[in-house]
Order: sequence, then structure tokens, then C-alpha cells
Amino acid sequence: MDLNTITEVVRRPSERPGADWREGDAWLAGGTWLFSVEQPELRRLVDLTALPWDPLVRGDAGLEIGATCTIRDLHAFVPPQDWTAGTLFATSCEAFLSSFKIWNAATVGGNICMSLPAGPMITLTVALEARYELWAPDGSVRTVDALDFVTGNNRNVLAPGEILRRVEVPARALRKRAAHRRFTLTHLGRSTVFLIGTHTPGTSDLTLTVTAGTTRPVRFAFDHMPDAPTLRQSIDAIPADVWFADPNGTPDHRRHLTEHFAEEIRRELIAGSPA
Repeated sequence: MDLNTITEVVRRPSERPGADWREGDAWLAGGTWLFSVEQPELRRLVDLTALPWDPLVRGDAGLEIGATCTIRDLHAFVPPQDWTAGTLFATSCEAFLSSFKIWNAATVGGNICMSLPAGPMITLTVALEARYELWAPDGSVRTVDALDFVTGNNRNVLAPGEILRRVEVPARALRKRAAHRRFTLTHLGRSTVFLIGTHTPGTSDLTLTVTAGTTRPVRFAFDHMPDAPTLRQSIDAIPADVWFADPNGTPDHRRHLTEHFAEEIRRELIAGSPA
């Protein structure tokens, strides 16, 4: 079977790149996954890298991350001193199942839109309470919460021809204290679980984001710091079919790790809070 089915690459798409979207099209950003496996159903690639999208825009409202921002650029970003959760940018970039060489091409938007359980850009943006701006082929724009974008393993809310344009990270989330835990079977392996907890200084709240061990992100928001049994009960309440199974871990293994690391995060954030 002839698998060389791509007959055209649109090098300079319009400012609305989905305007002439058709069946058999695929967005091309970094291409680190697209070119790694056979794609017999594709006929045309629409190259997004020529579009004049700023990779990172810092402002009073927070940080805008362009969908074509490379992992390299995000890793190199130095956040303002008061963005205490900004340490999560480097942490999440370093959670990729890839070498630093891939960072030069791989994009934030590409990792999000692949919508795999272990996508670290998903973990990062859900934990930082981000919103995604989506562009439709008809020119309409909608914004969705990062938490609601991924619906399952390699599934999301994008309609045919719709594209992720930017990620909007609010400053209030960036000013939180953060703690994370991640487990892999090997030193540079795919995440079996990846958890991030955040806490607003001056309050007793806790927001816990659970990913990699689940087919979609799960986020718990507590107005007051829960005790250990309450936190465990919340994790136990995650439906059985949401836990992910692959060679990196069974659902039971992932639930156990999640409960263990969630308690470590809870204690770390309590220990760092003023008395």
C-alpha cells in the first residue's frame, strides 16, 4: 500500500488558516508526532509556523502563550518574581518524553491538541487555570476552560477545522504557591502520574490537578485545606473508567500513586503556609 498520500503543503496560510479546511487536512506546527507515524488518511498539511503569532506575551492580566510557541521558548521564559507558580513552566517542559532537541520543534499547542493523558502542557495549563482560545473555519472564536478541553485519551472538544490559537494563563494563578509530584517507570519515561497542587497565599485553599494517570485531567478545588481522609475520599470518587491503563501502569497502581503523592503535596503546601 502506498502511504505517501500527502500531495500539498500550504506554506503560507491566511490569517484565518481554517477558512478553506477540507477533509484530509492536518495542521502542521512542530510536526514531532505528525512525522513520526504513518498518516495514510492525510492529503494536505497546513503549516502554521509562518503565521505571525507571538510565542509569549506577558501583561498585567497574566501570560498569553501562542499555540506555536515552542517548548524551548517556554522553558527559557523567565517569569516575574511575583509569579511564584512560574517554576511550573520549566518543570512541565522537562516532563516531556523527548530529548531537549525535540523542544526546538515541538509546540505547546501541538502537545495540548494531541490530548494524550501524559501531555505535560495539559497538566501545566489545567493547574494554572488557563483558558484556550479556539478559532473555527467560519471565523468565529470561542474560549474554553483548559479543564474542559480534553475529554479522553487522544480526544478533545475541537470541531473539524477548528484550531487552538492561544492559551491565556491568569496572573492570579501564577501568583499561587505550587508543588508537584511526578512518577515514571524510567528516568526519562512517559509520566505514569503527574500532579500539581496550588495554594493562594493568605488563604487556606487547595487546588489539586491530577493528570497522566487519568484519561482526562481531573481538578479538585477546596476552599479550605482538606485533611488526609477527605483528600483520599475525593480521589477515590474518580470514576473507574477515568483511570488510564497502559504499559506504564494499571488503574489501581495509578490510583495508589495519586493518593500517595496528593498527600505529599498537601503536606508540603501546609508546611509552607504561615501559621
